[in-house]
Amino acid sequence: MSTPFYVSPQQAMADRAEYARKGIARGRSVVVLTYADGIVFVAENTSRALHKVSEIYDKIAFAAVGRYNEFENLRIGGVRYADLRGYSYDRADVTARGLANVYAQTLGTIFSSVGDKPYEVELVVAEVGRTDGDDQIYRLTPDGSVVDEKNYVVVGGNADSIGNYLGQRHRAGMALTEALKLAVDGLARDPNGGSPRAMTPEQLEVAVLDRKRVQQRKFKRILGSQLGRLLGGDASAAEDEAPAADEPPAAEGGAPAAE
Repeated sequence: MSTPFYVSPQQAMADRAEYARKGIARGRSVVVLTYADGIVFVAENTSRALHKVSEIYDKIAFAAVGRYNEFENLRIGGVRYADLRGYSYDRADVTARGLANVYAQTLGTIFSSVGDKPYEVELVVAEVGRTDGDDQIYRLTPDGSVVDEKNYVVVGGNADSIGNYLGQRHRAGMALTEALKLAVDGLARDPNGGSPRAMTPEQLEVAVLDRKRVQQRKFKRILGSQLGRLLGGDASAAEDEAPAADEPPAAEGGAPAAE
């Protein structure tokens, strides 16, 4: 009888992590960064039906890169968790930290399961606070690790290169137009040092958690002419309060309907 091939647990975990990392790196990047009035999400995404950025609850949003079917399952699970917790207890009990812990447990269990492949996803869970000091941004990796990020985070694609670019230029109190331009400039960069790409509104998915909104729900998509005006530096476009056409109505129980 031949001797079974042995792989140490450390090597097995390293191989699974590398497998997931390569899958995530093939996706296009998502940038999340704070500005004076909240948190802005900017993703390179030409699809208007398959979202990388979505609302989870009143002040909480979700961004992801990787395999769409995997992070969409996680998003729907997050909406259900938030809806149930808000309905059973209180809306204030639904927090980004609690949601990040739930996602961490799910991802960690899948990652360590011998019978399942690891999820090829990287997540961002963000919550806008009453002040910029209360904003929360959490990044979750495929192995279930949670990182409490400050001011900005990049996942997918050329995350390291874009992150270094943002780190040198991001500052507290930026206007939305400044933060949006910085995020787009970061996405357009060539990691090999070549000329940056020209990016149009049709190539971008943009949303904000705006603490100044009078509605209980702070999430808003920025589309069409409003996005074009903001990219052109028109700060007044940020004051448009009409809901975006694809912004879902609140579901019964308080959580947003699944997109």
